[in-house]
Amino acid sequence: MKEPNRILFISQEISPYLAEETPIRLLNRQLPEFFQSHGFETRTFMPKFGEINERRNQLHEVIRLSGMNLIIEESDHPLLIKVASIQTARIQIYFIDNDDLFHRRKGVADEAGVEYADNDDRVIFYARGVIETVKKLRWTPNIILCSGWMSALAPLYLKKAYSDEPFFAKSKIVLMLDDNEYKKPFPTRFTEKLRIEGISNSDVRPIDGFPIGYEELMRLAIDFSDAIVYATPHVNQRLMNYAETKGKPSLPYQETEDVVAACQRQYDFYQRLLETNE
Repeated sequence: MKEPNRILFISQEISPYLAEETPIRLLNRQLPEFFQSHGFETRTFMPKFGEINERRNQLHEVIRLSGMNLIIEESDHPLLIKVASIQTARIQIYFIDNDDLFHRRKGVADEAGVEYADNDDRVIFYARGVIETVKKLRWTPNIILCSGWMSALAPLYLKKAYSDEPFFAKSKIVLMLDDNEYKKPFPTRFTEKLRIEGISNSDVRPIDGFPIGYEELMRLAIDFSDAIVYATPHVNQRLMNYAETKGKPSLPYQETEDVVAACQRQYDFYQRLLETNE
C-alpha cells in the first residue's frame, strides 16, 4: 500500500490564533484541513507570538521536542515547542517559542506599530526551529509550503545547510507570496547571523553587505524555492518579475475564487509538482 503524501506548512500567521482574520491567515488555516481531508499527512507551524493567549487556545509545551539551544551570533536561544489543536478541523498547530524572541511580544511590531529591531533574529530562529523540530519528529515531507516573510529563510536552509538530511532530500519547496511586507530593513550583519554550516558566501552574495529589505529577503527565498504561489492580489510586482526570470512553476492568484477554491487549485498544483518526482 502506497504511503500518503506529506505536506509541511511553515506559516507566519494562522487564524484563529491572531485577533484579526485576514484572507492569508484564513487560507493558512484552511489549507492543512483541506489537504488532510484529501489524504495527506500534515504538520503545521507558526511563531508563538506573545499576543496568542495560551490558556484560551489550550497551548501546552511538548517537552520531548523542546530543549535545544539555537545559536545566533554567539547567543544561545532555547527552543520551546508548544502545540494546540483546532478541534473542528482535527489538526494540530506547532508553535515555535522563545522567551526573548517571541513569548512576551506581539507579532512583528509593538502596540505603536514599530517593528521590532530583532525581527532578523526571529526570522533565523523560526526557520531553524521548524526544521530542527521536523527532524526530531522524524517526519519526511513531500511538499514544504513557506508562507510569509518569517518563513523566508527555510528554502535556503533546506537546500544548503540541510541538503544531506534524508528527511528533506526529495522535498519540493513552495514559496507562497502575499502582500504583507515589513518596512524596517534588517541590518547589514544579517548575512553573517544567518550562516550555519553548509551555507557559503556565494549563497548569500546577492544580499551580503546591504541592509536587507523585504524584496531582498524574498528574492533569496525565491532563489532556493522550487515553485511559487501568489496568494493575494497585490503581490510586489518587482518580486513577481524576478520570479518570472527564474522560470519556476508558479500558480497565479485568481480574484474571484473563495478559500475552498484556492485550496483546490493549490492541491492540483502540488499534485503536478509531485509527479515530477515519480
